[in-house]
Amino acid sequence: MFIAKIVGSTVATQKLPSMVGWKLLVAEAYRADPLSNALVPTGRTIITVDTLGAGEGDFVLICQGSSARMTPETKGIPTDAVTIGIIDTVSLRGKTIVPAEYASE
Repeated sequence: MFIAKIVGSTVATQKLPSMVGWKLLVAEAYRADPLSNALVPTGRTIITVDTLGAGEGDFVLICQGSSARMTPETKGIPTDAVTIGIIDTVSLRGKTIVPAEYASE
């Protein structure tokens, strides 16, 4: 599992029948920076199947690999990543941090 920020979406008009109706999001992975006690982008992006209604700008939890196909919603669909949570806050070393993007909204 990892933290990511939704930065966009993907539209595929031609896809497998089992993928019809699923929203595909573009997510950028983030990591906890121990020096600044902040979430910082890694520069890595991934396409994730959205099961929660996440949108651009949301920080989310993503499950990847074979575990992505173990949720009730994603059983039987060929996905490598699924959005399994929308993040409110993150605590690092006893400090609760709010992603900088949330603070400016």
